[in-house]
Amino acid sequence: MVSDFRKKKLLHVFTSFFDRNGSGSIDKKDFELAVENISKLRGWAPGDAKYKETQSSLMKIWDALQGRADSDKDGEISVDEWVSMWDEYAKNPSGSFEWQNLYCKFIFNLEDASGDGAIDGEEFSSVYASFGLNKDDALAAFRKMSQGKANVSWSEFQDLWKAYFTSEDANAAGNFIFGKTSF
Repeated sequence: MVSDFRKKKLLHVFTSFFDRNGSGSIDKKDFELAVENISKLRGWAPGDAKYKETQSSLMKIWDALQGRADSDKDGEISVDEWVSMWDEYAKNPSGSFEWQNLYCKFIFNLEDASGDGAIDGEEFSSVYASFGLNKDDALAAFRKMSQGKANVSWSEFQDLWKAYFTSEDANAAGNFIFGKTSF
């Protein structure tokens, strides 16, 4: 059973980053819209290598997500299917699915715009602003996530990621990795 607190976190990710067209479910079109949004943020045109790489990565994530979470095989991931899948993850985070690992790495690389192996507040907040979140709130979330440090490394990010999807502690630093300061 997923607590109200964890469900709020899961729904934030669902509605802000996956259900891009606001249909109430996640489908392939949402991933196509995400490719467009991310490419616009980075200034990549449809023929660019980075555009194609992003498209390929997100389509792999979609295919694996659909194969894992779409329990009724209707081509969409409902809120209930989404929450159920992450509840399963929380019971054994070390047994994560490949798409979850791909998504974690994709998000880190997206936020690490400079490619220096760490995320800073400006990189972090720019990504979340492009997804419609308030940039100042995202900066505040970064400060909480990084616990006052100037940046977050890949190793640290992986631990924060696990905490986001598993922790019941409202003050856990991982709760802030998706640009929101409260649930």
